[in-house]
Amino acid sequence: MSVVAVVNRKGGSGKSTLATHLAAWYAHHGASVLLADVDRQQSTRTWLRQRKQSRTAGSEIVGWSVDPRTFVRPPSGADFVVLDTPGGLTGLDLARVVMYADAILMPVCDSIFDRESAADCLAELRILPRIASGRCQIGAVGMRLDPRTQAASVVQAWAAEQKVALVSMVGESSTYVRCIERGLTLFDVPAAEMESELSQWSPILQWLRPLLPAVARSTAEESRKDEGAAVIPLRPSRAVHARAPAAVARRPAALVPPARSAAPRPVLAAPVSPMGRLLGTLSIPRFLQRTP
Repeated sequence: MSVVAVVNRKGGSGKSTLATHLAAWYAHHGASVLLADVDRQQSTRTWLRQRKQSRTAGSEIVGWSVDPRTFVRPPSGADFVVLDTPGGLTGLDLARVVMYADAILMPVCDSIFDRESAADCLAELRILPRIASGRCQIGAVGMRLDPRTQAASVVQAWAAEQKVALVSMVGESSTYVRCIERGLTLFDVPAAEMESELSQWSPILQWLRPLLPAVARSTAEESRKDEGAAVIPLRPSRAVHARAPAAVARRPAALVPPARSAAPRPVLAAPVSPMGRLLGTLSIPRFLQRTP
């Protein structure tokens, strides 16, 4: 089971949009997905209710409502868990969420309030043991940003100053609003209609892939269920051991070690009589000794 937490203290930064899209993409690729709503507003729960009523929704996503004050380990049985956290998450509530996370994505918008809030949240996150030890990685995602604008340059400079990876920038589009109203994501509609928007999500999925080994096995390209859905294929990792059988078949016969013969049976020594053991301990010349 792999866990991704979407964290930012600032409300309205795009946490639910990021969380629902990640859940939908992995569900489309064959993973069993659990979407945990740690926010008291229960935004993702509302989205899941709409999704159940939609006829065009893809694979099922299971919801899980959690109070941040009583958060415990996610239930077993899911390949991928997305934690949609509330604004203002600090202290022990933040530590509980991070305790089980393999990766943290922090959505950041272009405003001084968003950047300052995200910087304070980063500072608190980095002192938590799981992040300080490197077991949980942090990546930032620019939300409602056009990479060609000055606003994008400001967020890039902020990320460099904070020494955090700016994984991608997701532009503002009315399509997100229309999809959320129906319990859908960009990955639930035909890819031809969303080509430019989908290209912004590919770096996020690529960044997450090495951090989520449990999900990487479940989201192989052959597990795609709907060819008409908006799918971003990831390059499969090249396994060295996959070529081993062919290499062995091409090996010259001279290099193949011969089969080992059966080991010879050990020869048991003849039993020695008590008198023989006694004579062996006495200093009697060998030619005078005679074993009875």
